[in-house]
Amino acid sequence: MDDTDAGDIPDPDDATLCTGVVTIASDRSLKDDAAGEAINEALADNGSEITVREHVGSDYDKVQSIVSRLIDRGDVEVVITAGATGVEPDDITIEAVDPLLEKELTAFSELFTVLAYERAGTKAVAARTLAGIAEGTPVFCLPGHPDAVRLALEEIILSEAAGIVELAREAEPDSEDGEEPGTADGPADTGASSEATNGGA
Repeated sequence: MDDTDAGDIPDPDDATLCTGVVTIASDRSLKDDAAGEAINEALADNGSEITVREHVGSDYDKVQSIVSRLIDRGDVEVVITAGATGVEPDDITIEAVDPLLEKELTAFSELFTVLAYERAGTKAVAARTLAGIAEGTPVFCLPGHPDAVRLALEEIILSEAAGIVELAREAEPDSEDGEEPGTADGPADTGASSEATNGGA
């Protein structure tokens, strides 16, 4: 990344993140969702907001479907899941979300592991996380323990998410430049498109 890229990243203190939150657990509901409350409190303290919050049981297809729907929403900039990321047989969140990602943010899991080790010691070896980009939307999969959620949000996500959103989506608004394929005054990418749109010109 060059210096100009760094200057384009918004100040996290000035950014409001519109977040979709999904908590995953078969033995809890939205009413006793401690991880979800921890996310809500951390986002509120940061001046961000939860656009939609849902709770689902530990089911591969349901988790994948709901995360996919949140990614597709125009009013969701970041997706955060919490729960079902461990090593038990029904911990399927990472396996369900991973196929949706186009790019993985590998450093997130590495950094979270370092921070978790500093706080919990070698128990961190069983704490799995995942982060990546899907259709320009950052997705973070966190463990279901409230302390782990706060650690990830306060130490990593809230500091970096706004900048990641900006970088992940900066190539999308081509229409603002008026240079969409087949509409620019210069040569089009394909002869067929050029003839179809500019044939008599």
